[in-house]
Amino acid sequence: MTIPKPATKISVDKKERRAALLRAARDVFASKGYHDAKVEDVCAAADVAKGTYYLYFKDKRAVLEELVDGLFTRLGGAILRVDADRDVRPQIEHNIRAIVAVFLDDPALTRILLSYAAGLDPAFVKKIGSFYEVVRTLMRDALVEGQRLGVVADGDADFYATITLGVMKELLHEASSGTRPRSREDIVRDLFSVLEHGYLRVEPGPRTPAPPHVALGATPSAARRGGKK
Repeated sequence: MTIPKPATKISVDKKERRAALLRAARDVFASKGYHDAKVEDVCAAADVAKGTYYLYFKDKRAVLEELVDGLFTRLGGAILRVDADRDVRPQIEHNIRAIVAVFLDDPALTRILLSYAAGLDPAFVKKIGSFYEVVRTLMRDALVEGQRLGVVADGDADFYATITLGVMKELLHEASSGTRPRSREDIVRDLFSVLEHGYLRVEPGPRTPAPPHVALGATPSAARRGGKK
């Protein structure tokens, strides 16, 4: 008589297999490049049959989407909302440190996001572009709130978000690829210094009412639904 396996055991095995496939895909994409990587390469790295792969993912793009979405979820969960009634400096330093940690704790995926060649795969480029657009939207909304709280200078929050994202991308690319290694604390210190000499106001200024159309403290899911103008 065959004794059926407990449902919880099967569920755990499926989660572990899915996680193993995601890790294998991440490493293969990082070493071969997304465009040149094949499903067979991922299967070989994960030591599974091709048929097993398709039980979890319909194609190569589905794996990429789950990897990118997972990174974004971790990013959104790591950032704390700044309280202007408390010392602003350590809160902003914490958020910079948290963002750096999310990316550098997964250097392989970070290299995929930062080193892709535009034009090789339109769907891939579109997915990466949408990731950066949502991140930029979150930054913009945070900066608008910072302006309301008096810790960000008046100005174009879209422009501030764009230049901040550009600086962070370059720093993270250098750190994850090893082309110009910096410690995490060096990145936090130097980036905070750049912001402090730019639009950041560590000592809160006068507060202004929030515009009614701005969703302050937007969550990652809210930004994905309606972050774009």
